[in-house]
Amino acid sequence: MPEKVVIIGSGPAGWTAAIYAARAELQPLVFQGNPYDERNRQNGTLPLGQLALTTEVENFPSWPPGDTRQYLATALRRDDPDFPHWVAANQPQPTHGINGPELMALMRQQAVHFGARVESKDIVKVDLRRRPFLLTAHDGQTVETHTVIIATGARANYLGLPSEERFKNRGVSACAVCDGALPRFRNKPLVVVGGGDSAVEEATYLSKFASEIHLLVRRDVMRASKIMQERIKSNPKVTIHWHTEVEEVLGDDQNGVTAVRVRNNQTGEKRVIPAAGMFLAIGHTPNVAFLEGQVELTEKGYIRWTTLGRTYTSVEGVFAAGDVADDYYRQAVTAAGTGCMAALDAERYLAHHGLA
Repeated sequence: MPEKVVIIGSGPAGWTAAIYAARAELQPLVFQGNPYDERNRQNGTLPLGQLALTTEVENFPSWPPGDTRQYLATALRRDDPDFPHWVAANQPQPTHGINGPELMALMRQQAVHFGARVESKDIVKVDLRRRPFLLTAHDGQTVETHTVIIATGARANYLGLPSEERFKNRGVSACAVCDGALPRFRNKPLVVVGGGDSAVEEATYLSKFASEIHLLVRRDVMRASKIMQERIKSNPKVTIHWHTEVEEVLGDDQNGVTAVRVRNNQTGEKRVIPAAGMFLAIGHTPNVAFLEGQVELTEKGYIRWTTLGRTYTSVEGVFAAGDVADDYYRQAVTAAGTGCMAALDAERYLAHHGLA
């Protein structure tokens, strides 16, 4: 018998959709991804989404500063058969919120509590031209379903440097709004990489907290809009380095990032810029390859929401939630909000067609 709803993805959007769908007694099946696939690790697409790659999360509602270790020690499963490394409830609680993996583990546990079923597999192929839809996992398992919620997210683009990988979440970040206000970055010099609107926005935001910002631009011009360029050039905290590329992120195990070695791609000159962090703003790649063009995308490659205020896609019965469709906000709380919307949209679709 076909599933009523299958959710692909396991970030805030996916788990929120699962919570709402499960409470509506739709018995959702969640494909959270394969935790043992090295490609998922390298691409940042392991289960639990981008929050699983962060440390402190201080901007998600309901987690104010305070010692929540005692609560987490009882609330979080210590015998998780798939991911025993998700939660470190015996570690010191950050003073600025909850750890990202812990927050995601709580969401997952809440969804399971209400009846969501979870498969630790990647969906690698879909057939959305037939009814019910047919989904194929990486191990060959196939599932039929009346509705699909796509919540596979978008992975931040990185430079691909070994030193960058070493210091991810210890000074290297791809989200200024997520991490910029953390104590490790306050009143310290920071590096921002990129030349588009996103890079300018990141640098402008970070200038509220940092002592100075070094904006590294590969060319002698920016791709950012004129007004954004004017804004960043007039910011007294920002120094723009033209024709500049990152060679290596420097640091140590105790302090994380301490500096960035850069090179002028015209002269070959190298220099070291002291910095407590490096923020990448060179774009995101939505995780949509498995759809093979069966769902309409935007010009940026994100799934297109076809109806204002709804999570509808170009395929009736297929809904999109979170960063796979949102290239503007890209926050955990907005992803969770669209996850709720997608579950409600799916429930109403099923009821309308007599499938609920």
